[in-house]
Amino acid sequence: MLPHEPLIRVEAPLIQAQLVETASLNLVNFSTLIATKAARVRQSCGTDQVLEFGLRRAQGPDGGLMASRAAYLGGADATSNVWAGQHLGVPVRGTHAHSWVMVFKEELDAFERYADALPNNCVFLVDTYDTIEGVRHAISVGIALREKGHRLQGVRLDSGDLAALSKKARQLLDEAGFEDAVVIASNDLDEHIIHDLKDSGGKIDVWGVGTRLVTAFEQPALGGVYKLAAIEDENGQWQPRIKRSEQEIKTSNPGRQQVRRFFSPEGQPMADVIYDIDLPPSGTGIVFTPFHRTGQETITEATFTDLLQPIFLAGRCVYTFPDWEALRQLCRQQVESFVSRSEKPYIYGLEDNLLAQKKELLATH
Repeated sequence: MLPHEPLIRVEAPLIQAQLVETASLNLVNFSTLIATKAARVRQSCGTDQVLEFGLRRAQGPDGGLMASRAAYLGGADATSNVWAGQHLGVPVRGTHAHSWVMVFKEELDAFERYADALPNNCVFLVDTYDTIEGVRHAISVGIALREKGHRLQGVRLDSGDLAALSKKARQLLDEAGFEDAVVIASNDLDEHIIHDLKDSGGKIDVWGVGTRLVTAFEQPALGGVYKLAAIEDENGQWQPRIKRSEQEIKTSNPGRQQVRRFFSPEGQPMADVIYDIDLPPSGTGIVFTPFHRTGQETITEATFTDLLQPIFLAGRCVYTFPDWEALRQLCRQQVESFVSRSEKPYIYGLEDNLLAQKKELLATH
């Protein structure tokens, strides 16, 4: 969804609609924020795997659980949050901690003991002391694993110059015959840092993204709002309502709103139009005023879909929820459909009947 567009529409007796305000905002805002951040990380990583590593820095255990769920839906492939794996079915991936290495006098001993315990899940965290020496120790243990019919899964870099260290790690692994072992990187990553590391030629296969994902570091809160937009009178007629403000962005849109998305003949999204279902568009086309342009736009002979779909009607759930993978694929398809568009700005705004109603309310209130 885009700015100013409704994510949900609640129609209910007034007291019930007011009671669900805080819960709705809490659930929708945070999950949308994290899923959006995860989608951006996913886009930067391309086909590389993305692991959500943020539980230790999340806003409490419940925030960590919600973040793991939203990150997985937004594009992460797995999480280090075992609770999310147990309760939500999110795939779980992770590595041992630095403390495992520090328990032993020598790093090599730590890797060997870990391989004895988990011979089929050996990803060694190699930067506790000297990163390149750690890679060499991992290779030494990997050779012993290979002789026993197991394989070295990879190494993880968690500090230092990740671009340079990953290149050297990749070189050493390949020279030792571990071309299929992955290089995992972590350490306060986000989509911007990942983009820079890729541009600099870093040889990283898997990205562990934690703090900056689960806290949405650049924008730690989504400013979604919940406003009364219409109320039914004693005759059963819907009366639009508007909230005014000296700040234009905080002036609400009135009416029972729906978002109609139009598509090009190639199936690419081309415009979103917010309209009032009680003021259906007239004529052969839909006329609207974009938020980010001057003048009107008209759309004719285009396929479309209305984005808001019924979930509960008369207190009963009427929606069949897709499974995890279907939801993830839908999210991925939606993001890619926008990314694959040309550089031309996306057009979205208010349908002109709704805009006229908004202007009338502003003039009389």
